[in-house]
Amino acid sequence: MFSRQESGVQSRVCTRLVRRFMAEGTPAYERKGLQGREGHRRASKVRFAKGAAIYNMEEKYLICEDSLEGIFTGIYDAYALAFALREDHKGIHLQVGEEDNFRLFAVYIRVEPDAEKAAKVANTICRRLGEGTYLDICRALASEDKGKGEAIYKTILCGLQMKDGSQVMGNLANRHVHKVFELARRTRNEVHHWKEFLRFQELENGILYSKIGAENNVVTFLAPHFADRLPLYDFIIYDEKRGIFVVHPKSKEWYLVTDSDFDEKKIGDYSEKEMEYQELFTFFCHKIAIKERKNLKLQKNMLPLRFQEYMVEFRL
Repeated sequence: MFSRQESGVQSRVCTRLVRRFMAEGTPAYERKGLQGREGHRRASKVRFAKGAAIYNMEEKYLICEDSLEGIFTGIYDAYALAFALREDHKGIHLQVGEEDNFRLFAVYIRVEPDAEKAAKVANTICRRLGEGTYLDICRALASEDKGKGEAIYKTILCGLQMKDGSQVMGNLANRHVHKVFELARRTRNEVHHWKEFLRFQELENGILYSKIGAENNVVTFLAPHFADRLPLYDFIIYDEKRGIFVVHPKSKEWYLVTDSDFDEKKIGDYSEKEMEYQELFTFFCHKIAIKERKNLKLQKNMLPLRFQEYMVEFRL
């Protein structure tokens, strides 16, 4: 336990660091901390109010939003925090979303998304690490893995420390780089699958409608593909797990719409021609199958069940 004099010195030092940190343009954060037993409060407590001193504790966790803008803002602020406190990045971590249980002897800092900061981080990645690395990071960001923020943060840190940052994704011995590589590969594979298995259905108003239930947030990767191939059609791709729509007006640019309370009944009925073709296509797929060569296990390997529920030919 610190003596009264030692605690006063530590508090003054941390206060000066925080004032310098704020003076350099980094926003004041909402600070959270944990409190130990009564006898150890002086060493383990972090004040909640803005402008209070941050004690020089072992670990610092920046809590950011689960989005590209939120995570890139967190990376920007992590660098600013390391510079302000004159620390390396080992004790600074990036966390996506809130935790159920807080860690002992850790500072939690909330990070609000900032488009300007996110743009600076994106430009730095493209300039120092290359367009290919930036695309891999964007694919990893589309993953639902809770550890993606920390992995991306430390991968960027590793790349900026390398002489040739464009080679960072080849450094698979680094566990953070390896994780980003794995997450990016999963997203890339799922995008490839949905390009093949996605089925559009024509509504009575002539709009092509498709519903998917992707494991990762892949609609922004699918939209350019189908917009390039169907430029003269109005179409909608709906991700039911996230309540996200890709809307493409014919001969115009596509855009995203979010509606978590969407009622699918509002889209209307399918056109008569669509129903006829669905029946013909389903009949064709079942008719060409050779009964003696049916292999459901192989079919599931080539076409997982999670895709089949969104495909017309498997509904009957």
